[in-house]
Amino acid sequence: MLEARNIHKSYTLPGQKKIDILRGIDLTVGDGEMVTVVGASGSGKTTLLNMLGTLDTPDSGEIIFNGEPIFRDGHYTLPQKVLAAFRNRKIGFVFQFHHLLSDFSAVENVAMAEFIATGKLNPAKEKASEMLEKLGLGNRLNHLPAELSGGEQQRVAIARALMNSPMMILADEPSGNLDSKNSSILYDLMANLSKEHRTSFIIVTHNEEYAATADRCLRMEDGILHRN
Repeated sequence: MLEARNIHKSYTLPGQKKIDILRGIDLTVGDGEMVTVVGASGSGKTTLLNMLGTLDTPDSGEIIFNGEPIFRDGHYTLPQKVLAAFRNRKIGFVFQFHHLLSDFSAVENVAMAEFIATGKLNPAKEKASEMLEKLGLGNRLNHLPAELSGGEQQRVAIARALMNSPMMILADEPSGNLDSKNSSILYDLMANLSKEHRTSFIIVTHNEEYAATADRCLRMEDGILHRN
């Protein structure tokens, strides 16, 4: 599904020397595989997700998605509009802060991306309702984010990420704001979705207990990935 080869990334802040964030990352993720990445803050985990999700540009290396190279020789192989469409259709994102739109209901938040893409509201809301019902939120469709618990808000965020049937979901500390009970529910949900939908997951987390339950757990140290 995804292969990253020798990914490097560094930043230079004004008045400071260059800081190497990613130092030759190699990573392969299979179809329907759930991979977790643990490591200290500042080790490069989120930067890696941004590279794999085409939200930022590596300095060098190669990224191959479903057999097609999307980054090589220092640049993306797709024009920006095509790359944005690829990202929208092939990759889903879940973040620590759910980023739901506060003035829109759960079903409207989930339907938004498809409605913008197609201009057809009712089919988008129907599909969003089905997705939310599947995630146990059938009785919360018309609730605003402020009326949902933290765990429910994250499930809405996952439903939104799944709306376009992506091949891969990238999750950055998805349980960071949840208690242990809701964290357990969330990780079980993602594990079930990876198997049921054959969706690949890469999850960055500080929770080593739940990370260990994935198909594969990797550790990021000083910009290098190791088998945990």
